[in-house]
Amino acid sequence: MSDRLVYMNGDLIPESQAKLSIYDSALMFGDMVFEMTRSFNKKQFLLREHLERLYVGLKILRIPLQMSIEEMEKACYETIEANDSFFGVDDEHRLMINVTRGTLGIYQDVVGIHKGPNVIIADFPLRWTVRGMSKLFKEGINLVTPAQRQIPANLLDPKIKNRSRIHYLTANIQVSDYQGENNWALLLDQEGFITEGTGSNFFLVKNERIYTPRPIHILRGVSRDYVISTLAKQLGLEVVETDLECYDLATADEAFMTATPFCILPVASFNGVKLKESVSGKITNSLLAQWSKNVGIDIIKQIKVWDEGYTENLSAPTPYKFKAVK
Repeated sequence: MSDRLVYMNGDLIPESQAKLSIYDSALMFGDMVFEMTRSFNKKQFLLREHLERLYVGLKILRIPLQMSIEEMEKACYETIEANDSFFGVDDEHRLMINVTRGTLGIYQDVVGIHKGPNVIIADFPLRWTVRGMSKLFKEGINLVTPAQRQIPANLLDPKIKNRSRIHYLTANIQVSDYQGENNWALLLDQEGFITEGTGSNFFLVKNERIYTPRPIHILRGVSRDYVISTLAKQLGLEVVETDLECYDLATADEAFMTATPFCILPVASFNGVKLKESVSGKITNSLLAQWSKNVGIDIIKQIKVWDEGYTENLSAPTPYKFKAVK
């Protein structure tokens, strides 16, 4: 067999055959709750925490999934085991767990379509997500505030990790017109406070104290929580959740973004204003070093190895950047 396998509603099927109906609510409304995980040394990292967030989203959105979190966790590991032979020695497993509400009621009589929620678990190499990022650990990312604002939690709660995220793509489109390289969007809320990136959480450092936006208009990232609850405590660092203005970032000593694939990336500038520290500051470096120590992997080195011989030639957007097709 030359095709990776995907878990779909209880069966492991070839990846090329894993398809949703055109009548599915996910296509009609973006009605899907999802999670994406990673491994270190092929061992899943905080999988249970990801699944717990997934099940909160299912509960709030009332997706009637008749599958316990224990069964979901078992299915994840079955999918990993079924695909491990397709992965190289230095590859890591990246799980994409999607749950849709299923076919809309007016299409329920269409013959041959699965009825009820769909559970799809795909397993692919993490390097797909982080290729080309090794330079960012040295150069840093340049944050840009687009005209697109974060959708307030009372209109679309970002704490539910869902696929209704056209505002993220709009932000990335707007930032793609900005001059320079390594530009990533940083969304503001309606009052002008900093919220998050388009798939990453934000932190800044001032006077050796870490600050991050209040967790109301943001996705409460698993990596964000790991920095606050584990890494910062291990290093004896204080973390303050508060409203942050653009001025706070412009005057910060250092800043960084967190997300599951790359863990921590340093920030070099904000709307063209360079930060005080040289790209990756002392606190950012210490957090990343502690993370690497905890998981037994040199996070930066691993991505550098994956980037050897890699030339970026994307013809479509990524979760963090937009590239127009010419």
